[in-house]
Amino acid sequence: MSIYDQVEIEDMLFDTDLQIYTYPCPCGDKFQISLLDLLDGSDVAVCPSCSLMIQVIFEPEDLESLATESVLQPVAVSA
Repeated sequence: MSIYDQVEIEDMLFDTDLQIYTYPCPCGDKFQISLLDLLDGSDVAVCPSCSLMIQVIFEPEDLESLATESVLQPVAVSA
């Protein structure tokens, strides 16, 4: 796996509605990684328009406070 760059999570934008972090990609789109993926230990954000990937640098304990503030509860769906 080839990583284009390493980016501090503080340099990324967090979308509270979608629960994803984004960072501008050289192709014009944005690298994306979800809060849940970060909480699960993933640290690679991908661009949906090209093959580039970045490694997200973060401390797991910094995400815990954000996760408790966010609405990460499962949604009940009735059949």
